[in-house]
Amino acid sequence: MALLGATIFGLSSESSGLSVSGTGVSGNTFRSELNAISASPVLQCYLKALDPVSFAPGGGSHTIAASGAAAWANFRIEGIAITNYVKAHLNYHPSASTLAAAKSALESEMDQEATAKTSNCPGTPADALAAMPGEMRTAQIAGEASSIYLVGKLNTTIPLTTKSMETYYASHVSDYDTLCVSIALVPLSNVSAFAKAQAAGESVATLVTQFSVDTTTAKDGGAAGCFPPSNASYTSVRSDVGSTQLNAFETTPQYVSDSGTTVALFVAPTKRTVTPYAQAAAAVLADLQNSNASSAATEEETILYEAAVGLDPAFGQWTLGSTGDSVTASNLPSKNDVTRATSLTTSATTYH
Repeated sequence: MALLGATIFGLSSESSGLSVSGTGVSGNTFRSELNAISASPVLQCYLKALDPVSFAPGGGSHTIAASGAAAWANFRIEGIAITNYVKAHLNYHPSASTLAAAKSALESEMDQEATAKTSNCPGTPADALAAMPGEMRTAQIAGEASSIYLVGKLNTTIPLTTKSMETYYASHVSDYDTLCVSIALVPLSNVSAFAKAQAAGESVATLVTQFSVDTTTAKDGGAAGCFPPSNASYTSVRSDVGSTQLNAFETTPQYVSDSGTTVALFVAPTKRTVTPYAQAAAAVLADLQNSNASSAATEEETILYEAAVGLDPAFGQWTLGSTGDSVTASNLPSKNDVTRATSLTTSATTYH
């Protein structure tokens, strides 16, 4: 019976890890993946670029922070759920060439995210994949292939072809206008007076002269320059301008820090010029990628919501949050609870 008990315990220990609708990753396998992450700075770096949590060591050597373990569990659950879904509902079985393309796509995605976050990882994405145990690497490539296939099948997805991009641009030409803008940085104490002056019909230049404390642009009537779609700041400028009419500040400001002081930022478009497609193509591509990613995220939330997920509490908790189902790091008991446990032990002796 002792041997039988030991065998059952061994099987239980091996299976305890995570599972998604019947597809599981054993506890030992998952721990080996965490060990690989903790032992490889290049793998940690690229994973952190994909998900900005700490993959640094935990309380001791060869450990990983609870937030990192939870983040990796989330990656694994998402990948398995999507792979299961496209296999069961779309009858998708990737070929060797498709998996090779998915590997290249995954490396490209890792490189783009690391570059965007200026991570300066100590190696290449290929080095990061090479640092993964075989099963871990295979699962990530399969998950990437499944994700790419799923995105291509969504009704809300726009193909990233030249023809589709040109068609999209033609129906959204004004979204890619080259924008010339003026700005005003207004102390919080003057925001109300600024609004009244604008409502009374004062011009952009007059408002800037009267209220703006930005020494760089105030002397030029607030002129901050012109921004074509190729400019790195274009997306934020376009968002700031919105649908505001020419030569008028928007009525609702943003609040930003200027030399350590919070001020109100007002932005006014002073000129709009149609940008040819060739110059706007990169911005169109970025917009379509973001749109497709948003559609994919919505579909992923549905897939995860309907999946049957099991997770060893040692690796995190499967919870429903404001952005859908995900893994969060398990909470430790507060110091107050631990302190009160002493009095509970004393009281409990009465019942022995």
